[in-house]
Amino acid sequence: MMLSAGALMHTNFVNMIKIDSNTNTDENRIIIIGAGLAGLACAYNLFQSDYNVIVLEARSRPGGRVRTYRDLFADGLYAEMGGEYVDSSDKYLRKYCKDFGLKILPAKQYDGVYVRGERIPMNDLKSGKVNLPFKGTKGGKLFAQEAAYIQDWIKKVRSLGTSSAEVQALDKMSVADVLRKGGAPQDIIDLYTYTNATESTTVSSRMSALNMVLANSETSAFSENTEEGRILGGNDQVPKIFAKILGEKIRYNRPIEKIEYNENRVTVYFAENGKRQSISGNSCVLALPASILRSIKIDPLFSDSKMHCIRNQSYGHVMKVAMQYSRRFWDESGSIGQRVFTDTPLRRVYHFSIDQPGPRGILLSFTSGSDAERLGRMNEKRRMKIAQETCAEIWKVAPKYWEGGVTKYWNKDPWLKASYSVAGVGQKDFRKILAKPEGKFHFAGEHTSIHRASMNGAIESGIRASKEIVKRI
Repeated sequence: MMLSAGALMHTNFVNMIKIDSNTNTDENRIIIIGAGLAGLACAYNLFQSDYNVIVLEARSRPGGRVRTYRDLFADGLYAEMGGEYVDSSDKYLRKYCKDFGLKILPAKQYDGVYVRGERIPMNDLKSGKVNLPFKGTKGGKLFAQEAAYIQDWIKKVRSLGTSSAEVQALDKMSVADVLRKGGAPQDIIDLYTYTNATESTTVSSRMSALNMVLANSETSAFSENTEEGRILGGNDQVPKIFAKILGEKIRYNRPIEKIEYNENRVTVYFAENGKRQSISGNSCVLALPASILRSIKIDPLFSDSKMHCIRNQSYGHVMKVAMQYSRRFWDESGSIGQRVFTDTPLRRVYHFSIDQPGPRGILLSFTSGSDAERLGRMNEKRRMKIAQETCAEIWKVAPKYWEGGVTKYWNKDPWLKASYSVAGVGQKDFRKILAKPEGKFHFAGEHTSIHRASMNGAIESGIRASKEIVKRI
């Protein structure tokens, strides 16, 4: 892994100056729980300002939901099995990529659609030559077909404002309910759960309608023309560089069991080599998902509103499937394309290896919602069989070049037990409540960020938490 000159200089500085964090009690210590992007960004910013930080991580690696698989594939191929895309507006993530000398590679836009057994070139769909085989859809687009059925709500947002009581009342209604009331057929509701990546991780009856309406009222909503990118060489380079700079400040394989606190200090109990250990400090940053935090004993409990949100924050289901083929047939004449939107169990299937030379390549799929949940109940062999069969539907020549694959179902990851957060019905205030500091505690993670469900949001939340601590101390 290559570090930029700035990162190398900072690493050397770290090696020269060691702040003692080996004693079990230190009134000036800041304990950060979780070495995902949120915890790492928080620790990095505090460490740069000479604060005494220690990071406790349950896994044996940094990165959390950023997970790049490498050794499982031939010819140096790799695949992003967790957080993947870097949008043009992701200023926090892009800043660190620049600081660390990492290049962001543009990702190819969708060039094909395979739904209800029909192959549709994206250009034909965008030009209006063909329509989607879904009742109630209009030609010229794949995404935002639901917009036609919520125009009254969009007008209210633009005339009354997003904070008006009438607009905010949408939070108490589900996506399915609002679309039905707007006259949308079931096909439109079904299509929404496929086309919206974040919201697609759950079902329409559990999603707050507020986010759907607000997204459609903005000109920046996701579309066929949205520009996305990935980090050249793998997204895991970001957490690895953070971790290299922080060095011994990170303690791996330390799952948290209990947190106690009083007005003077915070004590965190964790498992280490089969034994319970503890560490104390002046402040604590909880940079782990609510899906895990709710299983940790906290004494005394946080405020009632905070605990309610921790216990009830909604999360979706996500599975990534990486498939290695000996030949990149998806690039050849007659192919539907190399980034294909589908209504199959694989949902979104695309050529991942665009920056990696060679005859071999990897098709990656982002499977979410009920499809991910259904595949998640199967064993690995059964999952891969369905993946093979599905790719054979989309590309008839696929079986000839199949070499193998692997899946990652995040909801069965023991240190996550979820995918990423979604705004459930009645949860519009959850994010702010979950992000609000309480005494010596600060909270980070994508679920606390306005940039929900993204690497950028995780980093933003860590930076925010670090600033809160500096201001408080």
